[in-house]
Amino acid sequence: EMESKVSEGGLNVTLTIRLLMHGKVRGSHSGGKGETVKKMREESGARINISEGNCPERIVTITGPTDAIFKAFAMIAYKFEEDITNSMSNSTATSKPPVTLRLVVPASQCGSLIGKGGSKIKEIRESTGAQVQVAGDMLPNSTERAVTISGTPDAIIQCVKQICVVMLESPPKGATIPYRPKPASTPVIFAGGQAYTIQGQYAIPHPDQLTKLHQLAMQQTPFTPLGQTTPAFPGTLGSVAGKQRSFIMLPLPALTVFPCICPGLDASPPASTHELTIPNDLIGCIIGRQGTKINEIRQMSGAQIKIANATEGSSERQITITGTPANISLAQYLINAR
Repeated sequence: EMESKVSEGGLNVTLTIRLLMHGKVRGSHSGGKGETVKKMREESGARINISEGNCPERIVTITGPTDAIFKAFAMIAYKFEEDITNSMSNSTATSKPPVTLRLVVPASQCGSLIGKGGSKIKEIRESTGAQVQVAGDMLPNSTERAVTISGTPDAIIQCVKQICVVMLESPPKGATIPYRPKPASTPVIFAGGQAYTIQGQYAIPHPDQLTKLHQLAMQQTPFTPLGQTTPAFPGTLGSVAGKQRSFIMLPLPALTVFPCICPGLDASPPASTHELTIPNDLIGCIIGRQGTKINEIRQMSGAQIKIANATEGSSERQITITGTPANISLAQYLINAR
């Protein structure tokens, strides 16, 4: 009945669905020079746009008649499954993780999606076999919430169809402030009087950054604005020469991180808290055997990191990071790198 509601004059019903993807993930789904996305556009008939910018997250906007949207989602879900299968061939994992997608939905429509006493979301879970979770909080600086769907590609497709029905029956109320991912600031680490940025497995000397920091130190500028834009390694900066260095690449294990000292810089910007949500199947590689990896991340970033206990029925775990903007940024980077 639900499907017939959507398919009835399907070509006349145009919808826009927004998906939230991790920047790194987006690379694997774009294919060579965006070939995969191009193919999805052509075969589904939907308009598919991927947000640009140096952000750890990307917004994928899919617009078109409902049947075109379902075709696009089917292609995305099967592509995700293909990527999971390929990554498993190089891993020791035995159980196949489900395909997981995150939709971005105006908060004013989430009530209808959950239903009275959770009746609607329960109905969607039971009839499709997909796991559906609506985030309790709105995404930063927006009036939208993340809706996480996980399961087999077929379950996800059925689930998206039912969510579309709800969205068509209950349009958003009032103005929606869309979620825009924030650009990622690359952490800067100081070692032996040199500034480095991390690129993949290597630490690259960063002479421009060093020059700027040296100038700031000489001007005795407060540290806080710097921490918000170009996080430095926690601590203070020592006697640093702002001269250009030749370009070299150091493997990360060979890089020693030293606390530094610099007169005039405020070494302790106000502490703040940041929360991350991590799928259960990835939490192990972040914690490491007997907590070795998470302790390493705590030590390197200088941030306090708490991992919430697993809650029954949830496919995700909450990570709370507390520290200066610099600590938090570095901890986030290291967690994402894991």
